Amino acid sequence: MELRVVPVEKPENLNLILGMSHFIKTVEDLHEALVTAVPGIRFGLAFCEASGKRLVRRSGTDPHLVDLAVRNALAIGAGHSFLIVLGEGFYPINVLHAVKACPEVVRIFAATANPLAVVVAEEGEQRGILGVLDGYKPLGVEGEEDVAWRKDLLRRLGYKVG
Repeated sequence: MELRVVPVEKPENLNLILGMSHFIKTVEDLHEALVTAVPGIRFGLAFCEASGKRLVRRSGTDPHLVDLAVRNALAIGAGHSFLIVLGEGFYPINVLHAVKACPEVVRIFAATANPLAVVVAEEGEQRGILGVLDGYKPLGVEGEEDVAWRKDLLRRLGYKVG
């Protein structure tokens, strides 16, 4: 077995969701979940088919984001994995419940705007995701000023009240 670390290509201002599912129906169901969760959402979606023709299935509302999702899905190449690239101004927090609610989705590995790398194992014709490297390691522990900043930010963004 060979281990690889596959960096995910994406502009700094975009968020993505990386997950695992179990059926070709994933592409259409995730597309429907995203467009009903956030009207006007821009995204690209790619799904690595694990049997049959073993194609990267794709969908989305923005051709450039679809292309980016496909390039990354091909690089990762793990059967039944999917990658959603969200357009600028769209965030995982707004669609993650809808994505997780899809009957085909079995795992979410990452939902992030951070630099991301995927740890994959390869054995013959099979490849699977072992985990992800999401962002950077911590530099310390938050102090009182940092706590106040975090709480203020969440309230300014409307995620918390009071």
